[in-house]
Amino acid sequence: MNSLGLMKADRWKDYEILQTGDGMKKERWGDVILVRPDPQVIWPNQENSWGSYDGYYCREPSGGGHWEYQKRPPEYWTVRYDDLTFKIRPTNFKHTGLFPEQAVNWDWATTRIKAHRGDFRLLNLFGYTGAASIAAAAAGAAVTHVDAAKGMVHWCRENAGLSGLEDAPIRTLVDDCLKFVEREQRRGNTYEAIIMDPPSFGRGRGGEIWKLEDDLWALLQKAAPLLSDNASFFLLNTYTTGLSSTILGNMLSMLPLSKTGTVSVGELGLPITSGAITLPCGTFGRWEAAKRGQT
Repeated sequence: MNSLGLMKADRWKDYEILQTGDGMKKERWGDVILVRPDPQVIWPNQENSWGSYDGYYCREPSGGGHWEYQKRPPEYWTVRYDDLTFKIRPTNFKHTGLFPEQAVNWDWATTRIKAHRGDFRLLNLFGYTGAASIAAAAAGAAVTHVDAAKGMVHWCRENAGLSGLEDAPIRTLVDDCLKFVEREQRRGNTYEAIIMDPPSFGRGRGGEIWKLEDDLWALLQKAAPLLSDNASFFLLNTYTTGLSSTILGNMLSMLPLSKTGTVSVGELGLPITSGAITLPCGTFGRWEAAKRGQT
């Protein structure tokens, strides 16, 4: 198992973290400034205040929260990353529809897709608003995008259109990811790559309960056989606090596919403009197929 350490998403022009402290982060999304919570920020705010901003997310004692505005932004706007365009919309759950640290994984995956010979079919499980799906399609992959939330799947389609990929081979499905994988096994369908970004907790369309610690291994075991004989990679990402990249690497290493390639692990992060520190943003594990002629 290779350790890649901390990998920063530092090529953004439309996004940056301006300031952090006391459980909050101040971000620039294009021309819009938002301040919102982040559980990783346990250090103090080095500045006296947050200064000017457009929106500030306030947590409520009973759970959830709401946005308060100094200057109300549009209902939604867009940001760009290279040739990709993504819709940004603040939600009632503090999210914006995009995890910018994932640009590290987009860059890595698209490099693999472009270097691959032959057809490239990619399965994106827990695909959210589809940033990874859009990046993969732009690189030439035929993508199957699965998420249990209808709204997120619709958002993925919107992102495809914004990036000029409305006619690209992106198949979007509202489905329980584990059940979909089981059906794909029975159908005999295979893919050259799998990406999955499972939540800590979730519910499927039929009320199925997902708990990462209880269910991840079963999903990995069922998903791995969907990789074709000409497979390129398997990418696993998680934001679950306390779940180290070594754990992800251990699980990938226990799959039969580990014998035909290399497992690497690491941590994702975003640079903070106001200081020489980095905000950690989750962990990942990757299996990458050996190049032809290697074992």
